[in-house]
Amino acid sequence: MSAVDLNSDLGEGFGRWSLGDDEQMLGIVSSANVACGFHAGDPASIRRTVRSAVAHGVTIGAHVGYRDLAGFGRRNMDVPDDELQADVAYQIGALRGLADAEGGVVTYVKPHGALYNTAAVDERVARAVAEAVAAVDPRLVLLGLPGSVALAAASAAGLTTATEAFADRAYTPEGRLVSRREPGSVLHDADDVARRMLRLVTEGVVTAVDGSDVAVRADSVCVHGDSPGAVAMARRIREVFDAEGITLAAFAPAGGGAGGGPTAGTAGGGPTASGGPVA
Repeated sequence: MSAVDLNSDLGEGFGRWSLGDDEQMLGIVSSANVACGFHAGDPASIRRTVRSAVAHGVTIGAHVGYRDLAGFGRRNMDVPDDELQADVAYQIGALRGLADAEGGVVTYVKPHGALYNTAAVDERVARAVAEAVAAVDPRLVLLGLPGSVALAAASAAGLTTATEAFADRAYTPEGRLVSRREPGSVLHDADDVARRMLRLVTEGVVTAVDGSDVAVRADSVCVHGDSPGAVAMARRIREVFDAEGITLAAFAPAGGGAGGGPTAGTAGGGPTASGGPVA
């Protein structure tokens, strides 16, 4: 693979409270998953993030989640289908309005936290999310876990899909992410993370917690913006990629539809197992 996307979850502050360094990250990544106000973000801070993304030429995606500011969208919730669809559509619309105001375009959607986790394995939730996205704009790309129910549902709804791997998270031998409740689930060593992602891009594998290699297919690599040392990790990944001749390229560039990686009408494929804690 000579090109890959690098994404990060951004715009996740609220009011006077800030989380992560969006400005630094936007100078490194090629795609920004921007909070839409339900798990994090307020209109002013979201608009600032979008404005900076446009200035840096970074592709903008809607990071939609459960209505859970207190839990940062990481608590499981049982939301009826019609409410969930309305919530997802509302969040995409809010971000699109702010993007329009700054001359930007929202080109993809990535669920956040518990919504991402649940949609990866729950057909009902996956279908509600996919149908909501398709109803707003069928040209939007859905970013998710390789081989997941979420991407299968998106494909069935006629959406283009893209797959992602997580740079700062540990993997199980089954290709799932180690639960955040477990020690060592979040990685912090920038050099180690960069080496892992280089293997992912060049060999299609990452090293699992038991030392085995697990196959992972990814159009995009995610560095969580709220992880300690996130900027250092993202910067080191980019440095290693640059040294190896690997180009950073958005999987869903504005005006270009899906990039070379995602495929319309497919579920992302790949041998990676789905399910379990992911985001």
